[in-house]
Amino acid sequence: MIPETEPIQLQFLGGAGTVTGSKILIRTQRHRVLIDCGMFQGLKQLRLLNWEKLPVDVEQLDAVILTHGHLDHCGYLPVLVKNGYSGPIHATTPTRDVADVILRDSARIQEEDATQANKYGYTKHRPARPLYTEEDVDRTMPLFEVHSAGEWVILNEDFKFCFRNSGHILGSAIVELKCQGRKFVFSGDLGRRKPLLMDPPALLRDADFLVLESTYGDRQHSQISAYEEMAEVVNHTYEKGGVLVIPSFAVERAQELLLILNTLREEKSIPPISIYLDTPMGIDVTELYLHHRDWHSLSDSECETMMRDVNVVRQFEQSLRVLDKKGPKIVIAGSGMVTGGRVLYYLERLLGNKQNTILLVGFQAPGTRGNLLRSGSDELKIHGNYYKVLAEVRQIGSLSAHADQSELMWWLSHFKEAPFQTFLNHGEAQASEALRLKITDELNWPVTIAQMGVTYEL
Repeated sequence: MIPETEPIQLQFLGGAGTVTGSKILIRTQRHRVLIDCGMFQGLKQLRLLNWEKLPVDVEQLDAVILTHGHLDHCGYLPVLVKNGYSGPIHATTPTRDVADVILRDSARIQEEDATQANKYGYTKHRPARPLYTEEDVDRTMPLFEVHSAGEWVILNEDFKFCFRNSGHILGSAIVELKCQGRKFVFSGDLGRRKPLLMDPPALLRDADFLVLESTYGDRQHSQISAYEEMAEVVNHTYEKGGVLVIPSFAVERAQELLLILNTLREEKSIPPISIYLDTPMGIDVTELYLHHRDWHSLSDSECETMMRDVNVVRQFEQSLRVLDKKGPKIVIAGSGMVTGGRVLYYLERLLGNKQNTILLVGFQAPGTRGNLLRSGSDELKIHGNYYKVLAEVRQIGSLSAHADQSELMWWLSHFKEAPFQTFLNHGEAQASEALRLKITDELNWPVTIAQMGVTYEL
């Protein structure tokens, strides 16, 4: 039975019915804690939520606990601080470092986009403004307090928590939180059973209440080797004499790609083709792998392999010269869902040539350009202009930092007994519903699909 105590409320302020904007508020009569503080991305109606006031008094918020440093989990932090939050932001050390890189990059892109929109007039806003600036990030980072995995942290008389490795990206964590004799587990984004770079997620045995992500709750990842899939795409594009453009997430995915491509080159499974890494954020994150060896499974030699003979592009002026060099090449550029960043410049230049290949290597949220490409759209709007999609669009299904349905079920199978309630979040409606049915059918657990803004009394 659930212990007889005063009620605890759980409210999903983001990441419910969608894979973006993750924010979960847990509160007692005395205290309020926010699990994750993500930015909404993708569809316009979701992005507009970033500009709305949160239904919580930020000055009464005791703490923020971050599961990891992806923008959809930490990208709203500067707005929270700008609106008056001055409490601690708890994270693992790598998450703090990753968030620093990602938030600064996000602020720069927003400022640059606003400047370009105002200069060329492709905006309805007069003037266009960034959601936050680098100065806002400067005010945010000193609030971080870092902790090791397994270290119990006492927040106040109601809450204490610890981090457990989630295997998703560098520093990512499951949050195990205890409140008034009840145990809450927040999975954050759960990694693969056999990740390429990370250690597998920690296996937990019990929880009174579980909040579980459901990004891939309705599908299985490809069982084909990512090395085999990548070799086929590279060789195919090389034979066409084209450029292979890979929109990439800067954290974990860019590092996976570099390791795979350089390994294939060393094995002579692909030609000695030039590789360009044109994502300053990805470059910075790659360097973090050398500083946080306890948070990934790579050896020192594998870390060195990632960056061997890679042409690093830091300045935008260098980007302009990459395509001036004729012949096949591979360009890895941010962002992974083609929502902004350097990859847009390459697509403007390369989409109209059927010799080229655009390779999608991660989840593409509805409303993003990546999702349009995946769905076969014949044109793409970039910086106010439309570009015909004549380039070949491919997708690799074996690369993902999220557990698929069978891996989520494998992780759940280690619980000794059912939680009193399991909430599914961070998933599109069909993915969450498919996972709900799977859990109820196979495990006979009570499962609720989290609804945005609804307060659950526990």
